[in-house]
Order: sequence, then C-alpha cells, then structure tokens
Amino acid sequence: MSITRRDFARTTAVTGAGVVLAGSVGALATAPQALAATDLDGAEDAHGHPGIGYGPLVPDPDGILALPAGFSYRVVTYSGRTRLDSGELTPSNHDGTAAFAGPRGAVLLVNNHELKGPRADWEHPVPLTEGLVYDPAAAGGCTVVEVRRDHVAEWVGIAGTSTNCAGGSTPWGTWLTCEETEDRAGQNGMTKDHGYVFEVDPADRRANRAPKPLKALGRYAHEAVVADPKRGHLFLTEDASGPNGLLYRWTPPEGFHHGRGRLRTLADDAGTLQAFRCFDSGGRYVDDLSRATRTGTVYGVDWVDVPDRDARTVPVRKQFTDDQVTRARKLEGMWWGDGGVYVVSSYAREESPVQHDGQVWFYDPRRRTLTLKVLLGTGGEFDGPDNITVSPYGGLVIAEDGEGEQHLFGATESGRTYPIARNELNTGTESAPAYSEFTGVTFSPDGHTLFANIQEPGIMLAITGPWKRQRRD
Repeated sequence: MSITRRDFARTTAVTGAGVVLAGSVGALATAPQALAATDLDGAEDAHGHPGIGYGPLVPDPDGILALPAGFSYRVVTYSGRTRLDSGELTPSNHDGTAAFAGPRGAVLLVNNHELKGPRADWEHPVPLTEGLVYDPAAAGGCTVVEVRRDHVAEWVGIAGTSTNCAGGSTPWGTWLTCEETEDRAGQNGMTKDHGYVFEVDPADRRANRAPKPLKALGRYAHEAVVADPKRGHLFLTEDASGPNGLLYRWTPPEGFHHGRGRLRTLADDAGTLQAFRCFDSGGRYVDDLSRATRTGTVYGVDWVDVPDRDARTVPVRKQFTDDQVTRARKLEGMWWGDGGVYVVSSYAREESPVQHDGQVWFYDPRRRTLTLKVLLGTGGEFDGPDNITVSPYGGLVIAEDGEGEQHLFGATESGRTYPIARNELNTGTESAPAYSEFTGVTFSPDGHTLFANIQEPGIMLAITGPWKRQRRD
C-alpha cells in the first residue's frame, strides 16, 4: 500500500519530519542522519574538538594520487599496461565497482568499463571472450579482478555490452552491471538492443556464460542499482536529460526469492517496474529534486507504474507527463546502508529548475520518505558527486566528478565533509575541465582497503592507511 500525500502531511505535522533545516552545521546536525557540505577545519573544529578527516593531502611524487600523511596506494589495474589472464591489455574507462570476499583471503572486484558505441572507437575495449559476449559490436563490459597481497589477476566477466556505468552489488554475492545507453540494434553500430542490466557472478565464471539482459528491470539509460535485502525490491537510477531521468523501483513477482542466477530465470515482464513521485509535507507535488535547497528536506514518495518498460517506441522517462513523476538530472551512484538507499543526484544546471553542484538523498523504504542528506552549493570545494559507498568508519565516501580538481571526499554522519584523496592526473581547469574523474569506490570486505577508480586513462587503486571512526558532533 502506498503512502498518500494526506497521510504524509498529517504525519509530518506531528513529527516534524517535513521541517526544512537551514544555516549552521549545528542546526543541520539536529536532523536524524543529516549530512551537510562544509569545509574541513583542520586539526580542531570551532569547539576545540579533534578535527574530522585525516589531515591535509600530501602531493604524490608519482603524480597519481595525493593522500593524507600515513596513507599509501597501490595500482591494481592500469588500462593499456596491466594484462588479463588471457594476455589482452586491461580495458579502459573504469567505472563502478564493488568488492566481494574471495577464496583463501583474496578480494574479488567486479569492475565496469564505460565504453560506448562500436569497438573500433576504442583502443582498449573489453575483449570478446568466447561464451561471455552479448553483442560482438559493443565495446563495453566488465572485468573481475582478484587481489591478493602479492598477486593480481584479471579476467572478463561479461563483454559486448555498452556504457557500463555505476552498477551495484547484491546481497547474494553477485554484481549487476548497468548499460547507460538507449541504443537499439542498428544504432551506433550495435547489432542488438541495449540499455539493460546484466548479472555477473565474480566467484563462478561458468555462471556468466551466455549473457542474458534482465529485461524485467527495463530498458533505459541505467546508472546504478541497489537491492533491498529485506523486501527484495531493486532500486535503479537513470542518468538522462531531455527530460531529466527518474528513480525506479522494481518489485519482484509474488513467491520469487532472490539468489545467484535467479534473476535470469524471470520473464521479461516479471514483477512491477515503477517510477517515483514526490510530494512535500504540505502534500504538494514536487516536479524535480533540484527544488530542495536545504539539507534536511524530507519528501514523501509514491510509485507510478511504467507503461512500457522495454521502451519499444518511446523512452521510458518520456512515457510520463510532467505532473506524473519527479525528475532529477544526473541520477548517479547508489549504495545500501542504514536500512535504506543513498542516492546521488550529481549536479543540476540549466536543464533543471534550480542549479546546484550535487545532492545525496536517503530513501527510507519503511517510512517511504526521501531525505536530503548532502547538498553541494555552486562554487564550493567539491562538486559533481558520482559513485558512492557507505564507509565502515561512519558516513559516506563519495567520488567527485566535477570541474578542476577532483577528489574522493567523505561526509560524516554528523554533517561535515573532508578530502580523502585528490586525483593528480587531472590537469583540467574550470574553463577547460579534463575528463579524468573518480568513479567506482568501495571498501574491501574487511574494511582495511578502499578501492577507487580513475576513469581515464583507466586505473584501479587500492588505498590503505590509518582509517579511523569519524565521530558524530
């Protein structure tokens, strides 16, 4: 049963859930789980307490990654330099990734390669490994990377897909790789329709043979996906404009139980795919997430059925009138944590009602509410949040895909942000930005290592150091 606007208005009038908080960090911190974008103060904050974060970033003599003192990094894979087990060079354009526990203490990572269009357009496409190819014309896919203390191995997980972007891990130990494209057979050299989600098993190479698109999850410009381990819903973001994209929820059919390879058994129209529709505490419809200009804003959420999930004649986001759904520009990474879904809206410009440099939202499936946790105002230290992970040390770690310098940065549970790493390869400027942003970010299962990707030229990095619990204040 969906919550109604009247129910939400009545509830928030009693609990204050719809109150918009403004101004200082102290005020923002009074909102449950609220996070706010502020600058790092240094060793101590304004109250004389120890500062957050890990201290200033030290330039890297090798020109790859600036880190705080005491931290170090290791290059895990490097496009055009490291090689797969089969001998081919590592593909380029690293994007979303997640880490899984592997055999005998190894870490298994599934790594997306965001390569769009024909293979001939790319120097290092994902190799067409026999039995693992969906469309031999497409350049993208993902690789599986096994990391041990003294050894790294890499092999193809899926090939012949396109524009594999953020993706997402599942509670049953697999990876869902997402195509951020709507190309059909005959477009951009493709021989099959694209814009789907595929499942990849990092631990069982045989399970990845004969790739099958999960058409029940829809065909659109997929970005990320997250699974609700309790209810079985899958949440999916769409990175698109003209009109802006949507947040989706897929509800499995009655009696369906998730597990390795189970999604492949579903019919193309199995379950229910819906798009979100938000309303404020007064019951007023919200047309675009950029309307929220203060951290702590809470919206109620309804879900609207998608008419044609395979978008046979009309793209999914265009099947709705502007008053039926809530839109957002650059809906990017997602991660499950704290009993709900953290969702990134990277930035909003002229295509949106209100401009900003980035938002992070939290969807609570129990309350059916969406709360603005992080808001990056224009012209701040960080801009363009992309992929995201929930940190075992508290708060979030966010990959910056912005202009000028680009960082991995943290956001504490109590409402402050701090730098973790700076991309030294990015030589762009605000007037001429370089396309070398941070993308995939994930912690190892034991929490000791943070893995992060730099998309171009395509590098996976393992970061270690004196991680500490970020305090609440």
